[in-house]
Amino acid sequence: MKAIQVSEPGDISVVEVEESKLEDSNQVKIRMRAMGICGSDMHILHGENPFATYPRIIGHEVAGEVMEVGDSVSRVAVGDKVVVEPMTSCGACYACRQGRPNVCENVEVYGVHREGGGREVMVISENLVHKVDDRLDWSEIALIEPFTIGAQSVYRGDVKEGDMVFIIGAGPIGLCCLKVAKEAGAKVAISDFNEERLAFAEKWGADFTVNPSDGDVKEQIMEWTEGMGANVVIDAVGLPQTVEQAIDVTSVAARVVLLGFHSSPSQISQVDITKKELTICGSRLQTDRFPIVVDLFNTMKFDVKDLVSHEFPIEDTQKAFKLMESPPSSVRKVVIQL
Repeated sequence: MKAIQVSEPGDISVVEVEESKLEDSNQVKIRMRAMGICGSDMHILHGENPFATYPRIIGHEVAGEVMEVGDSVSRVAVGDKVVVEPMTSCGACYACRQGRPNVCENVEVYGVHREGGGREVMVISENLVHKVDDRLDWSEIALIEPFTIGAQSVYRGDVKEGDMVFIIGAGPIGLCCLKVAKEAGAKVAISDFNEERLAFAEKWGADFTVNPSDGDVKEQIMEWTEGMGANVVIDAVGLPQTVEQAIDVTSVAARVVLLGFHSSPSQISQVDITKKELTICGSRLQTDRFPIVVDLFNTMKFDVKDLVSHEFPIEDTQKAFKLMESPPSSVRKVVIQL
């Protein structure tokens, strides 16, 4: 079968590998249909992901159709459209015992630590497979995973109806955060240097857009919130200066969610954190967000398909990744049809 493999940093190709087979009664065999390209896939390609080993079949934003099930499988059946939850945990460490397997000491992600879903056939445990509405198309289903990342950030920020939320970065994940925060009843501002992305964010319901090139970001947020500051800030960029900005534009009793990340330190004044009694937290992967997001997609009213801007057949994988290397402003989410 065909698979998308990074053999070593800088080298991605479509290769032939042996087709996976059912080995346990609780496993599901899936004919994969679509794979979204994520920033973490690009990090693996560039050799910038310290957890990835090579060669590696990538892909964790994936959708497919059930083609075979083990004897004990009851949640899905042959022919079902499904999305894969690409994460495993040990169940025994402190994080797992606290109900937070996303930060398990031994967490493994398909497409990073394990062979991913960027292949024609995948075998995986039933508990990581979620049935979706048959009316959803493959590209839509592949969007569910990145929306669980956005949903986790909104959950970590404890976003409530009426909250004033500021999202830094209008890339695919920032846009997912926007859509989920709006679903929660919040008013949302979002920033980016890319005017095309900001226009798309406005189309998706953003109440206020900020281009840092147009003036001081804090002044713009303070004007939007009538001097209060943002109740929740989600930093989907993660540069040292955006972390500092996230804290600077908050209201009192606000929550700051750090979703993006960078190895360089930020310079943060403690006085703002203490004086405002801020809650600052990280957000990684997701915990129990898949059922919630799947239900949202299954309503058929959560229309997010236009996040997908480009689609390629598996034969054009290198072309798709080349587009992502230096994407024009029109690129949002790129999906490969498997």
